[in-house]
Amino acid sequence: MAITIRQAGLADAAVIAEFNRLLAEETEGKTLDPVVLARGVAACLLDPVKGIYYLAEDGGVVQGQVGLTYEFSDWRDGWFWWIQSVYVRKEARRQGVFRALYDHVYRNACADPTAIGLRLYVEKENAAAKRTYRQLGMEESGYVLLERWPLR
Repeated sequence: MAITIRQAGLADAAVIAEFNRLLAEETEGKTLDPVVLARGVAACLLDPVKGIYYLAEDGGVVQGQVGLTYEFSDWRDGWFWWIQSVYVRKEARRQGVFRALYDHVYRNACADPTAIGLRLYVEKENAAAKRTYRQLGMEESGYVLLERWPLR
């Protein structure tokens, strides 16, 4: 597989939304509202402050994606890059697609003097994903994620 990485644009909204739908279904057994999902993906693609996506392609076919959002840390005076919306087509898994995406994000973060770290969250029971992330040098933090959702 000859993987190339590129930043996604609005023309990629449908494939990103589909990958996000599959991600929610496969990892959490959730069915996402397609209207809300399409709106959210478009919002990121139109406003990089909200987030960006990178796509991994082989022969012009999108094989995987990673999304990024950002969190400023006043304690550390810098930005954590949050890796989100990780998805690789089933038939492309274990072929270096995610590694190529992760390496791209990692290199870009290292080149940005305001970036101080990478973070992501993973389902507690997703042992395969945890293994993959650890092999890339990531570690469990001392934090537990809490949320109140939805607000209304």
